Amino acid sequence: MDKHARIYIAGHQGMVGSAMVRVLTACGYDNLILRTSKELDLRDNGRVAAFFAETKPEYVFLAAAKVGGILANSTFPAEFIYDNLAIQTNVIHQAYVQGVKKLLLLGSSCIYPRDSPQPMKEEYLLTGSLEPTNEWYAVAKIAGIKMCQAYRRQYGCDFIAVMPTNLYGPNDNFDLQTAHVLAALLRRFHEAHEQGSPPTLWGSGTPRREFLHVDDCADACLFLMDRYSDAMIMNVGAGQDIAIAELASLVAEVVGYRGDIHWDRTKPDGMPRKLMDSSRIAALGWKPAITLAEGLRRTYGWYRQQVGASQAGVS
Repeated sequence: MDKHARIYIAGHQGMVGSAMVRVLTACGYDNLILRTSKELDLRDNGRVAAFFAETKPEYVFLAAAKVGGILANSTFPAEFIYDNLAIQTNVIHQAYVQGVKKLLLLGSSCIYPRDSPQPMKEEYLLTGSLEPTNEWYAVAKIAGIKMCQAYRRQYGCDFIAVMPTNLYGPNDNFDLQTAHVLAALLRRFHEAHEQGSPPTLWGSGTPRREFLHVDDCADACLFLMDRYSDAMIMNVGAGQDIAIAELASLVAEVVGYRGDIHWDRTKPDGMPRKLMDSSRIAALGWKPAITLAEGLRRTYGWYRQQVGASQAGVS
């Protein structure tokens, strides 16, 4: 991409989108097109069409999505499938209509079958049943992938889809009703440390998850935008996973909590394991730079700043 190319980042206030802004800005890209969800409701086809016609972006990073953990997916299934289908449909179609040079769709590792062989290869997509606790989001994301592939096949559009593993970092969602596991753990242990009461965590602690710092994900997306063009989805992961119980202990250490941990085994575990096979992007020459321990320290530092600012009435 040319440094002055018109680049639209859909969802730039979210965790992945804000990381894309940081990475692109640091690399010298100076013509970023940004709209908040209040300024542009991506579920509204007419407004999206008018926006693309007016701004005519050359490149699109589609990071806008309705996301959340097990509780959120279970509570709001209709919103998870409708919002994500609408956002993807409108953005992808208008990218085609306005002749966008390249579009990158952000997916998720949860699209793979619940009992997928590990580590999960790209070709395992749609080879088995989905995890019931996140099927609404997964179905929507799979539809987005297939839409990119269909527009590539029929119209020759250079639309690619990237499947990151579990992400964390600045601008993550720390709302306990909708947060993913790592952000929820950071908040629970922070509050347990502040209040001196043991945290209660969902499940058994035995499922294994892989985590990638969001800045590494953004770096990989820029790498692929420049170097990859194919209908096959591309996994982006850290290459190793960790049991949730072990992760909880690591988070407790970062936070400084030294008390007991209670596990509520009546709550669901979700998929037993999610580890990505990221050998294809590794073969292209990309690898993550931020370790889990370092990423946790950075993220907790960011979270504490937000809590302090909120308590001071700054935000």
